Amino acid sequence: MDISKLFVSACCAATLFSAPFAVSAETAKVAVSQIVEHPALDATRQGLLDGLKEKGYIDGENLEFSYQTAQGNPAIAVQIARQYVGESPDVLVGIATPSAQALVAATKSIPVVFTAVTDPVGAKLIKDMSKPSANVTGLSDLSPVAQHVALAKELLPNMKTIGVVYNPGESNAVALVELLQEAAKNEGLTVIEGTALRSADVQSAAQIVASKADVIYAPTDNTVASAIDGLIGAANQAKKPVIGGATSYIPNGAIAALGFDYYQIGVQTADYVAALLDGKEVSALPAKVAVGSDLVINQKAAQKLGITVPQALLDRATSVEK
Repeated sequence: MDISKLFVSACCAATLFSAPFAVSAETAKVAVSQIVEHPALDATRQGLLDGLKEKGYIDGENLEFSYQTAQGNPAIAVQIARQYVGESPDVLVGIATPSAQALVAATKSIPVVFTAVTDPVGAKLIKDMSKPSANVTGLSDLSPVAQHVALAKELLPNMKTIGVVYNPGESNAVALVELLQEAAKNEGLTVIEGTALRSADVQSAAQIVASKADVIYAPTDNTVASAIDGLIGAANQAKKPVIGGATSYIPNGAIAALGFDYYQIGVQTADYVAALLDGKEVSALPAKVAVGSDLVINQKAAQKLGITVPQALLDRATSVEK
């Protein structure tokens, strides 16, 4: 037997199987805090888990993947953050603004990756998207609000008012409404606002807004998203259509939506987490806006409200629900 050949083979095998991981001899620990459970954020989390698997980090094998939801309560998000920091994971992930804010406030040493966050700079998570500050980086899901308003106008050329319900306690929601006001002004529209501090308040706020507005805009506000059935139900009762800032609102009855595939946002988030687990520094990973957007039309919902979707819009759609 040739000992030198065995030595070379062993070295090659060691290189082949150990190279992808900076923590190959240990189990990587990733702790995820999510502000509330709703389809878009749940899809983000699943995309993250699947994306990590594609990178070679498999839950239950070489990955310990912890997850907790704050049930829509920022105070609980703070408690989760403190618990996680005490457990010293390799990477912390904050899904949505309040959870990300709680994690960033809780540690200056453990890497924090935010995702599904509308305005990371406005939320004071980082100072500059291109230059990650300290231990924080991640992905923004900043909605193309001007495109949402243009979509509403294309569907309803004679509309004069656009209604929105949001939680003024969420900095991401406030940023979206500011963008909505600007886009509406450019289109000669008036914005009618309704506020909901809790998911239980969304339906009643939507009823008031729907009685005054021509169309309802459903933003990627976590409070609204967790009660989207109530919002769309109130709008439909008033015979008003809903334009979604997220495609996940389509199955609930929004007539059209332009937004991210949140599962893909999760997959893109996994790129950050895996890079950190592989030994990259946060400073080498600039924050960015997630890539990709889908236009989805709900023909059935439009027909129920007597709205004819222009053929040009159907031709541009990523998918059409009939």
